[in-house]
Amino acid sequence: MNIAVIFAGGTGKRMNTRSKPKQFLEMHGKPVLIYTLENFQNHPQIDHIVLVSLASWIDYAANLIKKFGITKVSAIVPGGSTGQESIYHGLKKAYELFGDNNIVLIHDGVRPLIDKETITKCIDVTIRNGNAITVSPAIETIFLKNAEQGEVGQIFNRSSCLMAKAPQCFRLGDIYKAHQRAIQEGKTNFIDSANLMQHYGFKLWTVQGSPENIKITTPVDFYIFRAIIDAEENLQIIGL
Repeated sequence: MNIAVIFAGGTGKRMNTRSKPKQFLEMHGKPVLIYTLENFQNHPQIDHIVLVSLASWIDYAANLIKKFGITKVSAIVPGGSTGQESIYHGLKKAYELFGDNNIVLIHDGVRPLIDKETITKCIDVTIRNGNAITVSPAIETIFLKNAEQGEVGQIFNRSSCLMAKAPQCFRLGDIYKAHQRAIQEGKTNFIDSANLMQHYGFKLWTVQGSPENIKITTPVDFYIFRAIIDAEENLQIIGL
């Protein structure tokens, strides 16, 4: 089976919104999270979805899932105090429900423009190699921060750099047991699942994703999302 664990546990502080977390902000009457969930709901190879939500918003999320007919959601679990802990909660529920001999796709609830082709490629590469990390080319110069305030550190050739995105896909047993090991060892500051898995010796494989697969973190990201959605709708209207 292929199980999507959708992480929607953020509070959206950088969105400067006081009423709702960013995953529940609406675009044309539909919350960002629902746009994300629909892409996995409508993918024929996705069997189940486990949603990780802010504990205080679980009932709200459940009502949205019912309203918009997201039938593949098998469980909604509360997030933790960190992103790593929240993802573990989702993986633990998936492991309890479905066992370890499955593929899990870990995805941000605020990446609503994930496309069918990327999901398919992630599943295919994970079947062959054991994992798949969605990436896009680095389009800006990347350098390290120097210990001296304001001084530029080492500059990298961006042609040899990639930006990690989502979904990040693994065999469920592998990623779940790696998270358990991290908990036992008190290691709670991994950047993401790819960082955690590489730390424990896993060789990681990349999948080239769509450049539109943005993460909505700031108000600018939200406006970009709206522009892309509007452009796609306009193209459909004129038959392109």
